[in-house]
Amino acid sequence: MFLCMAGLPQNLHTEGRNGTLNILEIRGLKKDFTIFHANKTLCSCSDISLTLKQGGFTGIVGLSGAGKSTILRCIYRTYLTSSGDIWYDSKALGRINLSTAGEREILLLRKQEIGYVSQFLTIMPRVTAREHVESALLSIGADESCASQEAAQMLAYFRLPQNLWDIYPNTFSGGERLRLNLAHAMVKKPRLLLLDEPTASLDITSKILVKDILLSMKKKGTSMIGIFHDLEFMEGLCDEVLNLSNGRLVEEKAI
Repeated sequence: MFLCMAGLPQNLHTEGRNGTLNILEIRGLKKDFTIFHANKTLCSCSDISLTLKQGGFTGIVGLSGAGKSTILRCIYRTYLTSSGDIWYDSKALGRINLSTAGEREILLLRKQEIGYVSQFLTIMPRVTAREHVESALLSIGADESCASQEAAQMLAYFRLPQNLWDIYPNTFSGGERLRLNLAHAMVKKPRLLLLDEPTASLDITSKILVKDILLSMKKKGTSMIGIFHDLEFMEGLCDEVLNLSNGRLVEEKAI
């Protein structure tokens, strides 16, 4: 499965440029949101510090609204941090602080090294499901034939019905959209994968497919941080689980 990947640029699953065993180090991360019409500032997360080893998998649990998604969005730079550092050991750029990196650097890392799976589908208008997955591979240098083959195999793996491949996803169900998000993020095997409730609207069979491919990616060197509510899903997958409460990491939770 996914044999074409051998022909893509070999910038995945390698040790850090500086020889470090840590691919990600977060120190003192804080994110505030200003509500201008109410003249208030709300703290989503504060004093977040964690280290992710290369090839490791860290799970984050906590109640809704605790600030879990904010951490992932700061790493992916959907949000700018209020303070703190997010050091990422990039294959292409070396050790780089994602909190202060330029937009061009962030776009390059998203294209080549860092993947993000959300519960919500964000896609350009008039792009079919197949084209959306193909675009992930074309962006890192795959030829059209390889991208077409890999996209079809990934869509089939996640059991997205073939009659949906060539239509626009705005009519998809929640579970179909999530499976499309998973296919898009995983098809190019990123060095760092961020997972925001990747099984939230999936049935048991689809959850098994997700867990199997995550285990396979982990064995091949992908490093991951995931937000979950399903503790059973995390068993045998995560190396550690951190508990977030009221925007702060309070303890390591055993699984």
